[in-house]
Amino acid sequence: MTDKVRWGILGTGKIAKAFASALKDTPDAQLAGVGSRNLASADWFTREFGGTAYASYEDLVHAPDVDLVYVGTPHPMHYENVRLALEAGKGVLCEKAFTVNRRQAEELVQLARDKNLFLMEAMWTRFLPALAEVRRIVDSGEIGTVRQVNADLGFKAEFGPEHRLFNPVLGGGALLDLGIYPLSIAVALLGPVDTVLAHADIGPTGVDEQMGILLRHGGGGMSVCSCSLRARLPSELTIAGERGHVRMNTMFYRTQTVTVVRADGIARTVPTPYIGNGYVHEVIEAQRCWRAGLIESPGMTHADTLALMGVMDEIRRQIGLTYDADSTQLSSTPPKENE
Repeated sequence: MTDKVRWGILGTGKIAKAFASALKDTPDAQLAGVGSRNLASADWFTREFGGTAYASYEDLVHAPDVDLVYVGTPHPMHYENVRLALEAGKGVLCEKAFTVNRRQAEELVQLARDKNLFLMEAMWTRFLPALAEVRRIVDSGEIGTVRQVNADLGFKAEFGPEHRLFNPVLGGGALLDLGIYPLSIAVALLGPVDTVLAHADIGPTGVDEQMGILLRHGGGGMSVCSCSLRARLPSELTIAGERGHVRMNTMFYRTQTVTVVRADGIARTVPTPYIGNGYVHEVIEAQRCWRAGLIESPGMTHADTLALMGVMDEIRRQIGLTYDADSTQLSSTPPKENE
């Protein structure tokens, strides 16, 4: 085994570029290769970030100098892409949303377990210093017993109907792209979900353009989450207890400060800076787990991913949103790549 963890990136889109940038700031990480169904795209990517360009995903996942594969393609492609890498014997870090539905996620988790391979959803917010600080404050009892989480994330998406965000073939909609962030962190803070109530505005392309979600958690807490492709929301998160609240400030998913406000009026702000562009922390965790021979991360377990996919399946059922993957066989041909 080399001193560095050698990464292969599957896909060359915007999120793949952000991940490649993070690797430069991650200790012991090396970009070994990039795979695309378009060699020119892979060549262009490697000229900027390094590594070897591969003209197919198959070539990338079978490359002997690749240890872990990062999947950064559109949501409906994740199932086929992750399966390809696992079948090649490679551990995988797959961008959120992990798959389109829980049925796909269950099969991939089972395959990883059967092959004893590392598999993790790339929910980078689970590993940020800000969330660790919020948990420390909550565990200290400073704000009392936690009762509620409020979280939102939204912006005005200035794209045409063919864009990934609005295209149902590419898993478009606010839920899978934005809503998953407040949902995931609400579950991380309040625990498993018992009941779900969702309302959404469906746009002309047939996908959800904004949504409000009310969750009741098993521990007795409640969370209110919203997401939008129509409005620029505050994108903050507040976790409230009987004696105060903690706020993850200004774009909670990448905040560098958290503010504690107590019922007696005393408030303080705690710096929580992250490394690089923020993705570094999930890379560090993936590398730690892979080196330790783990097949999942305790910070984002397989059970966490499956439970969240199940919650989103129920949300989509309530708002009447379906994708092709909901009615097709798991071995179906993936949609055309949108890199």
